[in-house]
Amino acid sequence: MAKLFAKDIIGEFQVGKKATIIALVGNLGAGKTTFTQGFAEGLGIKEKIQSPTFVILKEYKITSEKFKHFYHIDCYRLKNEKDAKTIDLEEIIKNPENLVLIEWAERVKKILPKKQLLTIKFFHINEETRKIVFN
Repeated sequence: MAKLFAKDIIGEFQVGKKATIIALVGNLGAGKTTFTQGFAEGLGIKEKIQSPTFVILKEYKITSEKFKHFYHIDCYRLKNEKDAKTIDLEEIIKNPENLVLIEWAERVKKILPKKQLLTIKFFHINEETRKIVFN
């Protein structure tokens, strides 16, 4: 599902004045990283995708007519928007050639632009079932 969704995102989003951002929200174990792995595969990224919990940010080059860089950011260790300055998040989201996927995006929501933003909420139903809501 995430792989197909990634291909759709590339086709549907229009390049704007800022980066295109996908905000992932959900509890631990809800499926955010698994979704990100499929999404990255759909973008053609061959590297193994792991959640950058300790490094916070990983950058990947992508070949697309619209986007040049895919950023995978994990804000789990950030307390608020002020902590995001350590990774230059505000600069990253200024560049319209960037496609940015943020796990734990609710921790930096105040600095995320409203345009070019898609929020995906993950709910852990049981061991094998998740509910995903797109806003």
